[in-house]
Amino acid sequence: MNQTSWPAPAKLNLFLHITGRRTDGYHLLQSVFQFLDYGDTLHFDPREDGQILRADKLPGVAPAQDLIYRAAALLQATSNCPLGVDIRLEKRLPMGGGLGGGSSDAATTLVALNQLWQLGYSHQQLAELGLQLGADVPVFVHGQAAWAEGVGEQLTPISLPEPWYLVLIPPVQVATAEIFTAPELTRDCQPITIRDFLSGLGGNVCQPVVAKRYPAVAEALAWLGQHGKAMMTGTGACVFARFAQAAQAKAVFAARPTGWQGIVAKGRNRSPLLEREQQRQNR
Repeated sequence: MNQTSWPAPAKLNLFLHITGRRTDGYHLLQSVFQFLDYGDTLHFDPREDGQILRADKLPGVAPAQDLIYRAAALLQATSNCPLGVDIRLEKRLPMGGGLGGGSSDAATTLVALNQLWQLGYSHQQLAELGLQLGADVPVFVHGQAAWAEGVGEQLTPISLPEPWYLVLIPPVQVATAEIFTAPELTRDCQPITIRDFLSGLGGNVCQPVVAKRYPAVAEALAWLGQHGKAMMTGTGACVFARFAQAAQAKAVFAARPTGWQGIVAKGRNRSPLLEREQQRQNR
């Protein structure tokens, strides 16, 4: 049982509409997810004694809210696995940025431990467990760019161009609950089709809400919008624009205002997590 490293990639919402609301309060969404070749890294070292231990803890995150610990504990309890694990996280994705860091970490934990503990669960079984942790976890488990509906769990694989993205990271954290409970949020978008999206339709209904409440997000959108079509991902705070070539994205990034943070990364229809899983299966 040797320690292994697994990627937890970022995602972008290439559009985000809210078409309604369920009786339990959850929003009905339409969105498209695409991955980036950039994200967190998790290190797993299986244990024989059944303990699940975190070698590091995220500041301000209580154990009960730690999605990595919760994912490991849920999988262990569901499978009655006697093994445990030491987990260490290399955190690169910002919290409250809309890049899916927490959900991606949880999905990587499920996929990695399923293999390291030799449980034999299918992606669908892991995705159903992941849905208990968060609506975005299933797309990371399946590892394919996807058209999403329902609360985000109804996924249809979609083939997209894989451009280079410049992602700006404003110095704020945006709580999803704050935006989804905002009275001014649009919740009655007319449903669109995949063909509509591919023809250029679709925006992010959360973007005007966040931009009004967080001036740093509005500033990033305005600046990046001078260089391409700028959009916020998820409920923010990160904003992105796409470029055909890495050099174009890097040139714009180099011209950003002093002190601004961000990344340049390639869009991926196939998640680095899925590639890592298959590499280990083929060993």
